[in-house]
Amino acid sequence: MTQDNPLETALRHLLPRAGDRSPEALAQLIAAIRPRRADDAGHAVNALRSLAFLLGRHADYRQALRGYLMTLIGTRRQLHLYTDVGILSNEGLWSAFRRRLGEKLLPSAVHDDYLKDVFGRVFPRRDDYLWVNAVPDEVWLELWQSLRFEEGDHARDGRNTRLELVEAAQVLSYRISAIGLEPELVRNHPAIERFESPFLTQNVALRDYLEAFKTALTDGGAAAEDDRQVRILLDQCDEIVAKVRKTAAHEGVSVSLTYLMVRLTQHLARLRLVLDLLDPAHAHDVPARAVSFFKTLVEADNRKTSLRDLFANNTDLLALQITEHAGRTGEHYVASNRREWSRMARSAMGAGFIVGFMALIKILLAKLKLAPLIEAFAFSMNYSLGFMLIHVLHFTIATKQPAMTAARIAAGIERQAKSGGDRLDAIAELIEAVARTQFIAILGNVLLAIPTAFAIALLAQYGLGQVWVTPEKAHALLHDLDPIHSLALPHAAIAGVCLFTAGLISGYYDNKAVYNRIPLRLMQLRWPRRLFGEARWKRVCTYIENNLGALAGNFFFGIMLGSMGTIGYLLGLPLDIRHITFSSANLAYAAVALDFQLDWQTWALSSAGIALIGLTNLAVSFSLALFVALRSRRIRFVDGRAVLGRLLRRFVRAPQRFFVPPRNGVAPAADTAGGKA
Repeated sequence: MTQDNPLETALRHLLPRAGDRSPEALAQLIAAIRPRRADDAGHAVNALRSLAFLLGRHADYRQALRGYLMTLIGTRRQLHLYTDVGILSNEGLWSAFRRRLGEKLLPSAVHDDYLKDVFGRVFPRRDDYLWVNAVPDEVWLELWQSLRFEEGDHARDGRNTRLELVEAAQVLSYRISAIGLEPELVRNHPAIERFESPFLTQNVALRDYLEAFKTALTDGGAAAEDDRQVRILLDQCDEIVAKVRKTAAHEGVSVSLTYLMVRLTQHLARLRLVLDLLDPAHAHDVPARAVSFFKTLVEADNRKTSLRDLFANNTDLLALQITEHAGRTGEHYVASNRREWSRMARSAMGAGFIVGFMALIKILLAKLKLAPLIEAFAFSMNYSLGFMLIHVLHFTIATKQPAMTAARIAAGIERQAKSGGDRLDAIAELIEAVARTQFIAILGNVLLAIPTAFAIALLAQYGLGQVWVTPEKAHALLHDLDPIHSLALPHAAIAGVCLFTAGLISGYYDNKAVYNRIPLRLMQLRWPRRLFGEARWKRVCTYIENNLGALAGNFFFGIMLGSMGTIGYLLGLPLDIRHITFSSANLAYAAVALDFQLDWQTWALSSAGIALIGLTNLAVSFSLALFVALRSRRIRFVDGRAVLGRLLRRFVRAPQRFFVPPRNGVAPAADTAGGKA
């Protein structure tokens, strides 16, 4: 080794630092190990092995670093390192969000007496955890072994660390008991009240174990009890958490409940780790467990202000429930046989008929030249009430399907991933069924929206002598359909985002209706029961239970479509929406206003624009919904090419099945094999 080696230079600085408790020397040593790029694990491995070689060769370096580490750790409070780092506090999700946001802008004060704050000074970069985690455990163990702790007398330091671990176990146990008594957790698992709660009894068992452990620690002649009873009770706590998550599948969930369960799971896992470090039976495993814990601590400290991690970890169950509710709604949007396909066609045609009137109402509202906010409200109510009417009449807007069917497909992919078998054919069959259902829904919307608009415009012009669409307005409508010379496609993409958001809103309110027991609470109201009668009001509550999500999704979807143009106007941005069904009706109104005097290029360009608008609506909403559905299940689908290949083979063999179901159609295999999504 040369004198210019940064590792040896950092070790030399430790030689005169006997009794020094400042972390600066350790930070300098870590800086010599740290690779220039956080993902360069090879550099870090080589540096750590070089450090282990130096420590094994030079006893003075080894003794200096060992003593420095013991002083650094032994003179600081360790409790908070074991009980706080990497564990959510009891402040709640939104309070945690505000605190993390504040710490991003203004870092929190550093308490030098706390060992947990040393990590931020030794590993100051927010990406340090990448190379620390990438280094194999055996390399870190080589470094640990090269320090040769058996050469020195560290019994006192080891005893102090064990006492800190004992105190940490007590704190974690008390917190588990407190979380287990939270009203929201008890509400979702009432058995906690009826039977002896393991969240309470584990604290009693742990207290007895720790008392025996402390006695054994101070009196070498006493034998410490084992922690088997404590671990059995912790396993029972895990079972309750699993039952609550399972119950959420049909009784709904909230952000606060998810936050509680994440905190509870973190505390249970940390308490087990502390028990592992205390248990003499695991003494030979302590270095390996310490390395794993060290990696966890570095990552937790590096990402302690991450807002993305906060929401990703605490909204996963809610996101899953939202997409699951959307998926159950999506079951109605997949036609597996001719009867369902024909029913979807009729449903879509009914929606197209209503959209023909909604498009006219919007044109008439635009002629009023209302103030921007009043106009946005009028447009929004036209869309919202129209979409809600379509739902109440059991009609179907084609573009609402992708956000629902994506969750259904994601459930099929999840089953394929879990089964480990070749279920790609089942997924391809499900996608084929979704494609033909989507095709007939779009066709039904367009085929009736256009003639409805034609009939209304012709009746007004020749029957009533009214001109509701001027030639100038007609040219503007045609320009809005032009995919080349206008922003039709970007605006269609915005509509796709709105469709996706509406799907999430539907799932959210379906979950909310179940979790908050809204129908049951409505039934307790006295005045509606007296006004409508017990039986009628019960039917209304049942309808709300089954349709609150869909009605809310349609209402907010209308708000988004109706106000997007005004938002763009207020912000000075070219924001607007294009929807395939409304675009079809607008083409009909424009054609009648211009007395059908359109050249074939205009017809062709407008028709192509409508087709591309529809394709953009579907592609954007479906891709976003599928992405969220897969993320909510925490799965990655790596067989996309294989599925595309099977879809292509299916299309070559029987292209008609992507548009019309077979005469003897059966339910898609993705359902029959694994149950409903």
